[in-house]
Amino acid sequence: MKKLLFFSIVCIILTSCSGYGDRGELIGVKSDNTWLVEQPYGMVLVPGGTFTMGKTEENRWGAFEIPPRSIAVKEFFMDDTEVTNSEYKEFVYWVRDSIVRTELANYAEGISGDEDVFGIASFKYLDSELSEEEIQELNPYESYMLKKNGTLNQNYKGVPSLNWSIPLYWNTEDYPDEEYAEVMDQFYLPNEENGGDRLFDVTWLNYAYQVNTKQNQSNIAQKNKYADVDITVYPDTTAWSRDFEYSRNDAMVQNYFWHDAFADYPVVGVSWNQAKAFCNWRTKKKNDYLEASGSRIRVPEFRLPTESEWEFAARGGIENGKFPWGGPYLIDIEGYYLANFKPKKNNFAADGFTYTVEARSFNANDYGLYNMAGNVSEWTSTSYNNSASYVTSSLNGDVEDPTNKKKVIRGGSWKDIAYFLEVSTRDYEYADSVKSYIGFRTVQDYVGDFNWGKLDY
Repeated sequence: MKKLLFFSIVCIILTSCSGYGDRGELIGVKSDNTWLVEQPYGMVLVPGGTFTMGKTEENRWGAFEIPPRSIAVKEFFMDDTEVTNSEYKEFVYWVRDSIVRTELANYAEGISGDEDVFGIASFKYLDSELSEEEIQELNPYESYMLKKNGTLNQNYKGVPSLNWSIPLYWNTEDYPDEEYAEVMDQFYLPNEENGGDRLFDVTWLNYAYQVNTKQNQSNIAQKNKYADVDITVYPDTTAWSRDFEYSRNDAMVQNYFWHDAFADYPVVGVSWNQAKAFCNWRTKKKNDYLEASGSRIRVPEFRLPTESEWEFAARGGIENGKFPWGGPYLIDIEGYYLANFKPKKNNFAADGFTYTVEARSFNANDYGLYNMAGNVSEWTSTSYNNSASYVTSSLNGDVEDPTNKKKVIRGGSWKDIAYFLEVSTRDYEYADSVKSYIGFRTVQDYVGDFNWGKLDY
C-alpha cells in the first residue's frame, strides 16, 4: 500500500512538472497571439534571393568602382513609390500637433477650469484628470506607474499622455479663451517676419526619439547603447534655390512642399537624419495603433533600405539588367523616355519634365516599384566606404558606421545623366545635407519565411 501511494505521488509530481497535458513531450512554448504577416499599405513584398551586386563592366571613367560580388538578401517589404510630400506632411503635422498639445497641457496644469466649458483646461494631461473612482479601478501595474511617474502611459522622456480626443483650433476667431490664444501666439512668426501672413514658426518642429548606436557589434555591452536624437523635421525648401545658383526657382521654393498640386510628388529637401526620424515615427504610429487596439504584437521597424536591398529591389529580378526595366535602352518602342532624368546636355526638359514628376509615374519594374531610376535619388542606410566592400558579408551585406557621415544614395534623379540611373551605380551625399534631388523610401523586414514557389514532387 505504501509503495502504491509513493508511486502515485511521483506520478502527480512528474505530471505537474511536465506542463499542461504534454505527456512529458517537448512541444514548445505556445503563444496567446497568432502572428499573421500584414502587408503594410503602399508597400510591395520583394522576394529574397541572391544576385550579383555591383558593376560587371568598367564605369564611365574606365575603372571598376568595387568588385562585383554575390549577395543574398532576405525578403522584405518596400514602398512602391518614394515617400511623397503628402505622406511626409502627415509626419510634420503630427510633430506640430504634439508640440502644440504639450504646450497647451503644460499651461492648463495650473488652471482650475470648469470641465463642462470648453477651454484650455480641456487640454490637460489625461492622467491628471483621473477621478478617485478611476484610480481605485486601476490594475496593479497601472497603479504602480501612476505612483512612480505620475502617469500611466509614458515614452522614454517620461511625458504624460496627451489628450488627442479634442480638436485643435487654428483660426483665431475659433480660439476658446484668452489662455488658449496666449499659448498659440508663441508658435507664429512676429509680424515683421511674416510678410503680412500669419505663418507657423517651423523651428518649433523638432522630433525626439532614441536610436541604438550599435557602435561595436562584437561587444554585447555596446549593442544596447542608446542615444537621444532631437531633430528638426521640416524639409528645407530653400534647397531648390541653393542647388542651382543664378536660377529662378522661387516657385518651387514657395510651392513644392505645400501646394496641393505637388501632394503626390516625392518629398525632397530632407536629410538622411530626417529620413531616419520619419522611419522611427512611422513605426511608432503603427505600434501605437496596435497598443490602443489591445494587441500585444508589434511590427518590425520601418527603416531605410540597405544598399544591397535597394539594388536587389531595383533590378526587379532581372539579373544582368542595366536599368530597372532591363535595358540597355532608355527609350521605348514609341519613342518615349523610360525615366525622368537629363537625357541631353543642358536640356532638363528633353524627357518632357523639367523637375520631378509624381511618385507613381512611368512603368513599375517587375517587383511593382516605381521610379527606381530617375525622379529623385534615394537615401540608403549604408555608409559609403569602397574599401569595406572587400570584407562585407555576403549575407544581407551592409556597411553601418555612425562615424561615417557619407551615406550611399541610389537611383539617380531628374537632374542626372543616364549613367546614374543604372541599378549598379553608386553615389553618396553627407547625412546632414539636403538637396532638391534626393528623397527616400522605406522598407520593413518580412518576419518569417515566404514560400515563393510550389515544390514539385
